[in-house]
Amino acid sequence: MEKTVSEAIKYRRAVRIYRDETIDTEKVKRCISHATLAATSSNLQLWEFYHVTNKEIISKLAKACFNQNAAKTAQQLVVVVSRKDLWRQRARANMDFINLSFEKSELTPRLEKRRKMARNYYGKLIPFTYFDFFGILGWIKYLAIQVIGLFRPIYRQVRKSDLRIVAHKSAGLAAQNFMISMAAIGYDTCPMEGSDTLRIKKILNIPQAAEINMVIGCGKRHDKGVYGPRFRIPFNEVYHLIN
Repeated sequence: MEKTVSEAIKYRRAVRIYRDETIDTEKVKRCISHATLAATSSNLQLWEFYHVTNKEIISKLAKACFNQNAAKTAQQLVVVVSRKDLWRQRARANMDFINLSFEKSELTPRLEKRRKMARNYYGKLIPFTYFDFFGILGWIKYLAIQVIGLFRPIYRQVRKSDLRIVAHKSAGLAAQNFMISMAAIGYDTCPMEGSDTLRIKKILNIPQAAEINMVIGCGKRHDKGVYGPRFRIPFNEVYHLIN
C-alpha cells in the first residue's frame, strides 16, 4: 500500500547505505515520470533524467561520486540534468501545444486574447529572456532592466548566471517529486551534489552544454543506511507569517 504524501515526506531520508536487494526498474521509471509533472519555470521543462541500472556503469559513476556509500551501494542511479540550452526546443514545443489546443476550440474574443498572450510569451518574451551572446547581451539586458525597474516592477533574471539558477531550480523541484514518489512506494534515495560532473557527463555521454543537477542513489535502506536522527532548524526560525 502506498504512503500518503505526508507519510512519504516524513519517511524520506537521505539513505547512504542500501541493502543488496534489487528494486523494480519499472517502478523507478514511473517515479521519474512523476518527476516530469513538477512545477517548472515557464513550463519549459529544462531537464533530463538518466536512469542507470547497469552495474558496470553504476560502478564508474560511484567513482565519479568519490565512492560515496550512497553511490557505490545503490541498486540504481538517477542523474538529474539541467538543460538550459534546450530553451528554444522547449519553447517551440509549448507553442505547438498552444496552437493545437486553440485549433480545437471556437475562438471567442476572450480565447483569442489568451492565444495571443501565449504566443507572445513563447514567441517573444522567452527568446528575449533566454537569448544571449557570450554573456554580453545578458548584461546589456540586465542594465537596461535595472533602469526600467526604477519606475515599475519588472523581471530581472536575464543574465546567463540568473537563468542557470532558474533551470536548476526547476530540475531540483523535479528531483524532489521523484524522491517523494520513491518514498511513497517504500524505496529510498539519496541526492548527491558531491561528484566530478565532467566525468559523469563523459561516462553517460551527456552533451557539453548540459549541467549535472544531482545524482540520486536508489535502493532499499540498510539498517545502517540512515546516519542519525533527523535534524532541522527550529520551525519558528524559518517561518514568517505576514498578516
